Amino acid sequence: MWLDRLSGHSTPAATPSATPPPPTNRSYSPAARRPSHLGPAAASQRPGFNPRSSSLSLNSNDSTTSLLASSRRPNGSGLKQSLTAADAPDPLQVLEKLLGSEGNGSSSTSPANGYGAEGEDFELELDFENLSLREFASRELSTKKEHSYATQTVEEFERDKAKFEDLHRSIRACDDVLNSVESNLASFQNDLATVSAEIETLQSRSTALSLRLENRKLVESGLGPIVEEISVSPAIVRKIVDGVIDEAWVKALAEVEKRSKAMDIKSKENRNIKGVRDLKPLLENLVNKALERIRDFLVAQIKALRSPNINAQIIQQQHFIRYKDLYAFLHRHHPQLAEEIGQAYMNTMRWYFLNQFTRYEKALEKIKLHVVDRHDVLGGDDGNRKTNLLAGNKSSGAHHDAFNLGRRIDLLKTSNQTALPSFLAEEDKATHYLEFPFRNFNLALVDNASAEYSFLTSFFSPALSFSAISRHFNFIFEPTFALGQTLTKSLIHETFDCLGLLLCVRLNQHFAFELQRRKIPAVDGYINGTSMLLWPRFQVIMDHHCESVRTVTNAISVRKQSASEQAKQSAAPHFMTQRFGQFMQGILALSTEAGDDEPVSASLIRLRSEIEAFLTKSSKSIGESRKRERFLYNNYSLILTIIGDLDGKLALEQQEHFESLKTAFEGSK
Repeated sequence: MWLDRLSGHSTPAATPSATPPPPTNRSYSPAARRPSHLGPAAASQRPGFNPRSSSLSLNSNDSTTSLLASSRRPNGSGLKQSLTAADAPDPLQVLEKLLGSEGNGSSSTSPANGYGAEGEDFELELDFENLSLREFASRELSTKKEHSYATQTVEEFERDKAKFEDLHRSIRACDDVLNSVESNLASFQNDLATVSAEIETLQSRSTALSLRLENRKLVESGLGPIVEEISVSPAIVRKIVDGVIDEAWVKALAEVEKRSKAMDIKSKENRNIKGVRDLKPLLENLVNKALERIRDFLVAQIKALRSPNINAQIIQQQHFIRYKDLYAFLHRHHPQLAEEIGQAYMNTMRWYFLNQFTRYEKALEKIKLHVVDRHDVLGGDDGNRKTNLLAGNKSSGAHHDAFNLGRRIDLLKTSNQTALPSFLAEEDKATHYLEFPFRNFNLALVDNASAEYSFLTSFFSPALSFSAISRHFNFIFEPTFALGQTLTKSLIHETFDCLGLLLCVRLNQHFAFELQRRKIPAVDGYINGTSMLLWPRFQVIMDHHCESVRTVTNAISVRKQSASEQAKQSAAPHFMTQRFGQFMQGILALSTEAGDDEPVSASLIRLRSEIEAFLTKSSKSIGESRKRERFLYNNYSLILTIIGDLDGKLALEQQEHFESLKTAFEGSK
C-alpha cells in the first residue's frame, strides 16, 4: 500500500513539468515539492537522499508525508538554499536507494550530475542502519510483537497459580476493607447527620440561652442595684454577731447602716416588694444585735473610767474616739438608749473631774504662800508686816516685798505651759505668792476642759448639736468650775497683794486668749466668772492704798517749826515715794497691753493724786521755799526714773504727767 502510494506520486513525475523553478533565495523543503518535479528529466539532476537523515515511523498512514518530513534537517539546514529545481536529485533514484536492491535489482546508484556530497548528507540524516526500507519495517513489526503479551500455557498458569491466588486474596481483602470503609463511611454519614441534628439543637438552645441571658441581664441591671442595697452578706452578719469590736467591726456596721437606710427608703416607697418584706425583719434583728453589742461596749468603757488611778484621756482616745461611729449608729437607731449612755458618761466624767481636781486643790493648799495683809499698804508701817500660810498656820515666813514686782512677772512670760503635778506640789517647800497656785490650778483646769470639750464634739457630733454638747460640757464641769472659783476666793478674799491680783487677772486673760485659739467657747463662763472675782478685789485693795496714803497725809503736822527743826529737814525723796514708784512700776509693767475699759487706769490716777497731795503737804512743812521745791523735784524725779523705761499706753501717760511735774520744779535744783 505504501508502495502504491509512492508509485502514485511517481507516475505524474514522469511527465516533464514546465513549472519554473522556485526562487534561488528560498530554502529547499521536500514536503513543498510538487509531483511535477519528479519527472525523469529532473531525476537525473537531483542528488540522492541519505536514508540516515530520517527516522521512519511504521505507524504512520501517510508514508510519503512522513518520508518527506523526515528528510528535513533541523532548522532547514540539510539542503543548500541556492539550489534550483534543475539541481535537485532524481526522485526515482532516491526511491531506489531507499528500497534497496529488491526494488529494482541494483543495490545503489551513484549520484548523477556530481551531487554525491549532498547524497552523503542525506544518508547521514536518514539512518536505516544499512537496512532496506522493507527490512527496517519488518524489524519494527517484530519489535512490537515482542512487547505484546504472549499466550500463557497450562504449565505457566499452574506455575503462576499461587501468585494469582495471592492476588485474589489480596483483592478479596481489599474488597473487605473497602466494604468496611463503605460501612464506616455509611456509619459516619449517619453520625454526621446525627451530629448535624444535634448542632441544630444546640444552635436552637444557644439562641434560647442567649435570649434568656439577655433577659437576665436586663433584669439584673434593674434588680441588681436594689438587691445590692438591701442584702447583707453572711460574713458581715457573723462579724456583727460574734466578731470582736475593732475597725473591721466598724466597717461591717457601716455596711449594715447603709442597708438599713436603703431598706427604710424602699419601705417608704409603698411598693409591694416581696424581698423587702422578707429581709426587713432579718435586718431589724441584725440592727438590734448591733445595738446590744454597742451598748455593752460603751458601758464597759464607762466603767473603766471609774477605775482608780485611770487616765481618762487614754480611754477616750483609744476606745471612744476610735469607735465614735458606734454612738452615732446608736443615736440614729435608738435615741433613748443613746441618751442614757450619754448621761451615764456625763455622770462618770462629772465625778471624775471633781475627784481629780479636789485632790489637786488639796495638794496646792500645802504650798506655802506669802501673806500680804492690810498692813502691806503704801501708808502702812514696815514694822507691822508679817507672813502667813494659806491654811491658817501662822508663822514667820520668808521676806517679801509687796510693792516690788521683781521676777514675779516671769509667770506670764514663761514658755512652760504644764501645770505642776500634785505630787510635786505636796513636796514643794518653797514659799510662793498667790498667783502660783492660781496659775497651776487654772492651767490644769483649762487643759482638761479643752481636752474634754474636744472629745465631746468629736464623739457626740453630729449626733448631738453644739448647743447640746455645750450643755453636756457644763454639766460635767459645773462642780469643777465651782471648785476653781472657790480656790480663787480663798486666795484673794483677805489678801492685799495688789500686784498678785493683777497678775492673776493677766493670767486669766491669757487663759481666755488660749481658749479662743483652741476654739473652746464653753469655758468662757468660768473665765468671766473668775474675772468678776479678781477685778473687784483689785479695786478694793487700791482703795485701801489710797486710804492709807490719805491717812498719812492727814496726819502730817502743818505747824510752824523752829529754826533748829527746819535745819534738820531734808530735801531727799520720802520713803513712801520710793514705795509708790516701785508699786506703780509693777502695775504699769503688767498693763502694757491693757485696754481702756479696765479699772487699772482710774485706780492708779486716784492713788497718784493721793501721793501728790501727800508730797505737797509734806513740802509745806519745809520752811524754805527753795528747799521745798527741791524736795518735790526730787520725789517726782525719782518716780519718773523708776517708770521711765516702761512701754505701753498707760505708762506713757504716767511718764508725761510726772515729766511735767518734774519740769515745773526743775528750776529749784
